[in-house]
Amino acid sequence: MAGADDIPVTILSGSLGAGKTTLLNHLLDTAGDRDVAVLVNDMGEINVDAELVSGRSGGAAGNVTELSNGCICCELRGDLDRAVMRLARERDFDHLVVEASGISEPGPVAKLFTRGNASARYVVDALVTVVDARQFYDAFGGAGEVTRRGAANDDTRPLSDLLVEQVELANVVVLNKTDLVSSAELETVEELVHGLRPDAEIVRTEYSRADPDRLLGRRLYDPARAAEAAGWRQALAASAEAEDDDHDHSGHTHEDGHDHSDHDHGGHSHPEEAYGVTSFVYRRRRPFYADRVASVLADLPPNVVRSKGTLWVAGSEQHLTLGQAGPSVHVEAAGPWVATRPEFEQDAYRRNRSDLTWDERWGDRRTELVFIGTEFDEASLVARLDDCLLDDDGFAAFDPETWEAGDDPLPTAQGERVVLAAPDVE
Repeated sequence: MAGADDIPVTILSGSLGAGKTTLLNHLLDTAGDRDVAVLVNDMGEINVDAELVSGRSGGAAGNVTELSNGCICCELRGDLDRAVMRLARERDFDHLVVEASGISEPGPVAKLFTRGNASARYVVDALVTVVDARQFYDAFGGAGEVTRRGAANDDTRPLSDLLVEQVELANVVVLNKTDLVSSAELETVEELVHGLRPDAEIVRTEYSRADPDRLLGRRLYDPARAAEAAGWRQALAASAEAEDDDHDHSGHTHEDGHDHSDHDHGGHSHPEEAYGVTSFVYRRRRPFYADRVASVLADLPPNVVRSKGTLWVAGSEQHLTLGQAGPSVHVEAAGPWVATRPEFEQDAYRRNRSDLTWDERWGDRRTELVFIGTEFDEASLVARLDDCLLDDDGFAAFDPETWEAGDDPLPTAQGERVVLAAPDVE
């Protein structure tokens, strides 16, 4: 719980060139009675952003602390902790703004202020993401403009992944450079932002001129629900709740005691649409052929902006997770299904996870995928995915322990990551 003397922290993220430094200078110039301290992170040896902030008209050299040649969400975590504690000891100020580099993830940065030494002096006020409206629309909003190429075992993380995750974690999204998009394009971008993070506040700006009162002193960050606020997580939760209600009222059970609704009936559901963005959940308790589903996931409709979730693939003991953001698609092996572990471990895990969906035959094995986008052919995508499932005869004879997967294009060992598609680079 935040104390009266805790220093509020705004964590500022966004892609390279989105307007973070311009926004920071604007906030310093218009902060009024607030005494704002700034910590600027840059990946290079020379911290260009810090020089731009310190050298602004009016001077802010005394306000600026630099962390260079690394990323504060990974390499420089210890440096960040020491820097913010030194600031708290040496200076009096009302608010700290941390400008992360364009490749930093805001979530790990926020955790540094909610755990350990920094949590004794600071409280996270809000996560603010600056979005270049033109760049975002071109990356995610244009029908038929995205191309993909296949790839495999590539550890390089596409910026489209990071851009989407920065929005999914944001309490406030500063939609900058709105003068570079049409009204219709701007509406599309706003709809997509709300689809990715339904409760985010959106501030439209040109040249990052945002009212400081919209960004500072908001107390919008709640660490207890930060991870659950993303649109795809809310879609999963809403779908699961609707499914539970359907089961409670319909009583659909079969003589063998299994829930067959996932593959005998529709098996996909729609949470409420958020601001015109379509989202649906594809849920099945029947495994995919690995090669077939890999081909479909590598060729998703261009207007699918985000998809996340769990994959059950025949022949694999691994709980596979899908991550897609625009033209970037990857699958990662998160670890073995609980159902593959010894019975005493299964029992212990289930006792500690009362929310775990469990089938008496298949355990926790299942597919749950969320798709978020605009104007894509959902029925066609569902049909393509269904075509990747084991057919009735194959499933009737299916035994996870004896199934031979053959040449599996998906990850087979925990921690392995396979890139199925990535942006074309000229």
